[in-house]
Amino acid sequence: MLEIPRRSPSGIFSNRVPINTIPRRSLSGILSNRVPTNTIFTAMLKEEWRVHSTLFGSAGFALFPLLLVFFATAGALFWPFFSDVLPAQTAVILIHSCYLLAGASVGGFGLFGREVMNRRFGQASMIAYSSRSLPVSEQAILLNFFLKDTVYYLFFWVFPFVAGLAFAAPFIGLPILSVIRMLATLSLSFLLGLSFVFLLSTIYVHSPRTLLGILVAAAAGAAFYAHSVNAGVISLLPPLALYYRPSPLLLLTTLVLIIVPSAISVRFLKVEYREETRRFPETLDRLVGILAWSPDSHLIAKDALDLNRSEGGAGKVVFSFLFPVMFIWIALFILLRFIPMLSQLMVFAILLGVISSTIYNWVTEFDLFTSYAFLPVEVGTVIRGKLQSYGLLNLVSVAILVAAGLGTGQVTLLLPALLTFASISFYAVAVTVYVGGLSPSIMLYNAKVYLPYLGLIIPVLLVLLFVSIPNPWFALSSLCLIPPGWYILRKALFRWTAWEQPSF
Repeated sequence: MLEIPRRSPSGIFSNRVPINTIPRRSLSGILSNRVPTNTIFTAMLKEEWRVHSTLFGSAGFALFPLLLVFFATAGALFWPFFSDVLPAQTAVILIHSCYLLAGASVGGFGLFGREVMNRRFGQASMIAYSSRSLPVSEQAILLNFFLKDTVYYLFFWVFPFVAGLAFAAPFIGLPILSVIRMLATLSLSFLLGLSFVFLLSTIYVHSPRTLLGILVAAAAGAAFYAHSVNAGVISLLPPLALYYRPSPLLLLTTLVLIIVPSAISVRFLKVEYREETRRFPETLDRLVGILAWSPDSHLIAKDALDLNRSEGGAGKVVFSFLFPVMFIWIALFILLRFIPMLSQLMVFAILLGVISSTIYNWVTEFDLFTSYAFLPVEVGTVIRGKLQSYGLLNLVSVAILVAAGLGTGQVTLLLPALLTFASISFYAVAVTVYVGGLSPSIMLYNAKVYLPYLGLIIPVLLVLLFVSIPNPWFALSSLCLIPPGWYILRKALFRWTAWEQPSF
């Protein structure tokens, strides 16, 4: 159970820079209508740490980078045993792509940051909004915010992973120069994703339709470029190309692709949002009638209304889910070049089952049990309603899997792929509920929680992947996961009903 210090709301969030964090020489600057840049940057770093440590627990959150070091070291040490299955070039491509996605997830402040803060911390505001009360411009605030994210998450995500590679390098014969190049190019991949999505969030704030047009044009341009010049994956990602072919020109190009979008975002991103009065028709009773087949119809209807009335609606759940699904599909094309005996559809069904469990995170993202605390409703009842909402949204995953089967011509494998997906998805969401309850997005950042989650998911995933290599029908052994998944889910409902629910 998460324990939050009583003083955390006032000590962590503030719409001003706390006086006790400002050096004495800086006070005169504030009184003379100047706030030193280094003061804002330092305060933002402290704020970021305090937010995370309060949400996830100081010890658990501090252990998370060490967890990355451990997994990177273990993965590198065991890689020679799997080098025939996962060649070095494929592994490097996947690692760089993952850090590109990690940077993109951090860069979406303009898309989701405001809503998360309003829903989770409506009583407080961040330093990012301090231009309202301090004599400092929005551009200065946002520049410091971008630099803070860069420094904070490089130390949190990139450096621990590279440290793990460095520890394993002498044992696997990895040159130290390759480790240094990996540090540089992974940092650039992360920053490229961060700056690109930061720019997209800026465009979204000004015009969502313009953003949609730019995304369509960018996708079409990338496809045309890849087809016209027969570009490979390496040439499409500049930091990855820099890893294999270091050159001053390529480094300069990569830095321009990072700096220019970041500068545009800092210059034009709006912190002040237009106040809007949003009105919605009364649809709760109608939805409850449609969902009358469920005893928890009111809870499912509430989830549907929450998703529909939040910014981006249910579409943001679908699109945030489609992004990693597209990445997995592309990665499978690369993997099949080296392991042609794999069944693309069955492997995709196995991985999609695990990825689809993240939809449960979205269903619980902005809803706290404190909203139900005054009602005669148990935690287990709320979780059961969330799971039914998850099941309905998971029909999107079923549609994607059916489309993949039809698109690849593997119609004969469609039924076993669907059964495999359903069993893995059920087991994965049961584990998610067991370790995360109604706050999986928060709990999984705690290393003490994340380790049991990985311990229950990764071994099962690896066994199913290896079993499906000789014969894709062998993946139907995943049906054996349903009984333990049901047992874990029952234990989870009992566990979270007995625990005191945190509020953030």
